Amino acid sequence: QVQLVESGGGLVQAGGSLRLSCAASGSIFTIKAMGWYRQAPGKQRELVATITSDGSTNYAEYVKGRFTISRENAKKVHLQMNSLKPEDTAVYYCNAEIKTAWGTPFLHFWGQGTQVTVSS
Repeated sequence: QVQLVESGGGLVQAGGSLRLSCAASGSIFTIKAMGWYRQAPGKQRELVATITSDGSTNYAEYVKGRFTISRENAKKVHLQMNSLKPEDTAVYYCNAEIKTAWGTPFLHFWGQGTQVTVSS
């Protein structure tokens, strides 16, 4: 079993900052990439940012320059969110591409989500 545990969500005023963390644990052989997605009410889940095992990052256009994804170690990542806007309000989900044993394919795993609410 693989678990992704998120922390750091909450309520913040527009222009404020929050830091999300995601820690992976369980039957993990190797992790190819970790990242964050978000889903606002009535909308589809969308990419926020990803980081690969070699440190390459990818950001959605709407968070570039405001959000920064970083890797603390092989199994823990952070998302620093600055200059938050009301439209950033959503449930943020951690995602990881994980191989649970040698010779098995990479699979996507998801956390339970953490609420981020930005008030105007």
